Amino acid sequence: MTKPLIQSLADSKIYREYEHAFSTATGLPLALRGVESWQLPHHGQSLENPFCKLLAQASSACAACLKVQEQLAATATETPQTVTCEAGLCETAVPLRLGDKLVGFLTTGQVFHKKKPTAAQFRRTVKLLADWGVPAQPKEWRDLYLNTRVLSAVEVRSAIQLLKIFAEHLAMMSNQIVTQEQFDELPLITRAKQYIRDHQTERLTLNQVAKAVETSRFNFCKQFTKSTGIHFTAYLTRVRIERAKNLLLNPNLRVSEIAYDSGFQSLTHFNREFKRIQGDSPTVYREKLKQINQPGLKTS
Repeated sequence: MTKPLIQSLADSKIYREYEHAFSTATGLPLALRGVESWQLPHHGQSLENPFCKLLAQASSACAACLKVQEQLAATATETPQTVTCEAGLCETAVPLRLGDKLVGFLTTGQVFHKKKPTAAQFRRTVKLLADWGVPAQPKEWRDLYLNTRVLSAVEVRSAIQLLKIFAEHLAMMSNQIVTQEQFDELPLITRAKQYIRDHQTERLTLNQVAKAVETSRFNFCKQFTKSTGIHFTAYLTRVRIERAKNLLLNPNLRVSEIAYDSGFQSLTHFNREFKRIQGDSPTVYREKLKQINQPGLKTS
């Protein structure tokens, strides 16, 4: 079976490289979490805040931290949002959208924003921890709490901007990651995928592919959907869109040429399917690629 999309993205080379680069450059943790994921996103990471790690020992404290994640999931559906927990630390989520669908968030945080924590704030936190049932070790709490990193307004904006750019790039790459993911699959499916790639620009039908791999239409449809998680027509469309994305890198090709060269018989159909899968029209997608690949250009 196909791995869930978020897991596929999290396992991808591009995400792992970006996570390392982001954390190395900023010193902040980064996690990719699904919309319905109710876990502490940074727990167990090398850059997990030691104070937050202490809180994770108590179930009531975990519940409070999970409430922050719930608030982020509810508010960061369109734009980046930051929520401050009861202990005063900030968590930020940047939405990851594929087309008109929200699929997850890039999250970072476990830091203070703009102002260092005060003695009064620490005293309130001590009482809060006691209420949560965290073992009473005030000196340890104080050292961890007061040594928590404080981000300036400029650092906050810069970190969010980096995550916004990466969310757009990850969304653009998601179709390629999904279609190129390797699964344990039947030789029949492997041959079918190769046949689809070789003939994607033609008027390809399910019957034609089933005949090419020497099986019945019924068996092919059943096995293909089981292996890929999507129907034949949806897979074929994704393969064609992936070809179109590569062709869009060539500024000398018109969108109409790219549509037909990718196997679409109608420019209207191509534009509709491209926007449904990628979230942008082919023209807008091409412009975003220019912005990402040319550092001097401003990304909105």
